[in-house]
Amino acid sequence: MATKARGIRLPGALEAEIEREMRLQGAGFTEVAVSLLREALRMRRVPGIVFMDGATGRRAVVAGTGVDVWEIVGQYREVGEDFEELKACYPWLTGVQLSSALGYYEIYPEEIDARLEKEERWTPESLWREHPFMRPDRGNEAGRRESS
Repeated sequence: MATKARGIRLPGALEAEIEREMRLQGAGFTEVAVSLLREALRMRRVPGIVFMDGATGRRAVVAGTGVDVWEIVGQYREVGEDFEELKACYPWLTGVQLSSALGYYEIYPEEIDARLEKEERWTPESLWREHPFMRPDRGNEAGRRESS
């Protein structure tokens, strides 16, 4: 992506906050500032969506829930893009919250599609290849069945 240099005057307190983020992330000023601006613009465009850190990095979530946007979009596809069915899958979320997630996807489909593709690659077999210790112990299962 092409970049363009811009000059910006920052209040001292804001510069200190960005420097704090730089230390926490181990990243440079430009990387941190661009990330913060990108997230701020996305939250402004789609109220009700915020960003959280997790084991797989930063991700868009429905505010106050911890539910990832990609999870809602994936479920929406699973129910044939039926909004009423989606609401039944997430009874603790409001229609507005679900609409925010779908609205985010409408504006930023590349981000969510990439995550959905990544999730689809995880099958039990691929998980066990990556993490063999997670494979169920078939020997113990057989032994338990025989002793029952």
